[in-house]
Amino acid sequence: MRDTKVVGIDSVMDRLSGSARLMIVSDLDHTMVDHHDTENMSLLRFNALWEANFRDNSLLVFSTGRSPTLYKELRKEKPMLTPDITIMSVGTEITYGNNMVPDDGWVEFLNQKWDRKIVTEETSKFSELTLQSETEQRPHKVSFYVPKDKAQDIMKSLAARLEGRGLDAKIIYSGGMDLDILPQGAGKGQALAYLLKKFKAESKLPNNTLVCGDSGNDAELFSIPDVYGVMVSNAQEELLQWHAANAKDNPKIIHATERCAAGIIQAIGHFKLGPSVSPRDVSDLSDSHLEKFDPAYEVVKFNLFVEKWRRAEVEKSELYLANMRVVCSPSGVFVHPSGVEKSLGDCVDALRNCYGDQQGKSYRVWVDQVLPTQVGSDSWLVKYKKWELSGEKQRCCLTTVLLSSKGVTVAEGLTWVHVHQTWFAGAGSTDDSTWLF
Repeated sequence: MRDTKVVGIDSVMDRLSGSARLMIVSDLDHTMVDHHDTENMSLLRFNALWEANFRDNSLLVFSTGRSPTLYKELRKEKPMLTPDITIMSVGTEITYGNNMVPDDGWVEFLNQKWDRKIVTEETSKFSELTLQSETEQRPHKVSFYVPKDKAQDIMKSLAARLEGRGLDAKIIYSGGMDLDILPQGAGKGQALAYLLKKFKAESKLPNNTLVCGDSGNDAELFSIPDVYGVMVSNAQEELLQWHAANAKDNPKIIHATERCAAGIIQAIGHFKLGPSVSPRDVSDLSDSHLEKFDPAYEVVKFNLFVEKWRRAEVEKSELYLANMRVVCSPSGVFVHPSGVEKSLGDCVDALRNCYGDQQGKSYRVWVDQVLPTQVGSDSWLVKYKKWELSGEKQRCCLTTVLLSSKGVTVAEGLTWVHVHQTWFAGAGSTDDSTWLF
């Protein structure tokens, strides 16, 4: 039986035929996820850009201070994509893929020179420290809240005490209130360095890496050699101070003028790391100027149109429906998640009656893990997750689509031949009638 740590990283690398074109390593709270953006628009813009242009040949890594418990809670609250690799608990836990397979090698490395009992004994002597919730206490992370005006003094004193006990620990202050104590070899930067070393050993070092952050516990990411970096416009004082003291002359690190995920998109464009115009920012999706058939872009575009139609953000025009009918094969079949089969033409007709039914409501559609496979000289099989947010309820189905380029031009777009959907475990629907396409 193969070691889980090998299976985990191999599952990520095997998806790519060679080196990743781009690896994005992003913090979540206030970086990828904007908690002040109630419409989640910057995150949805990034999602569409990533799935249309990067997913099949690049890697997405989330690096968060959250524990697995709080990370999973955030995924239920926000329209987030599924990363290839998840780094949690301030760089002390690394997992791979959908099943979040843990990296046992990283655990073994962190166990060296680490004694959690000593940390709890010494921190108990500081009345100013308040333990964070039980979910945030991890095998290689002890987390507290600390008053901002006391943070620096406590860090100095605590570091001396731990050193006196022979413990090689790292103390990280971030967010103006969070104090994390980790093994010296842990942290977001060291976790990234560990991953890059693994990729290099397999001769699959990413062509470019972009790190993204907003707070003190992200500073280490920007210290990794040869990476591009973006501090989002809303970056906190402690990260800006670190940058001024350590990296102000590094042209590969920028302070974006856009918040959160919009700042990440800005950095992709600034450093010329790939396409930087999200399909959500294209007013006329039919005018895409593609140079070749692009199944991933077709899937993103199609689902985005359905959202805009139901939100009445496009004109109620028979021309749009006629165009949809053209891209659907006359004999095309749609298998609804309930198991009912319909013709794709009937689905387009049903869409006519749904114009504006979500106008003014919190209704959004996004796709995740769009992975096309060419199965013939003129055909592609595309698998992805299609998500819908309606109010506070999220629903998801696993979707498989057969697309064909037979008898059409790039400008006309691929033909939808067959669509098959099944409810995603734990995210299905009790009301099948409201689910279209």
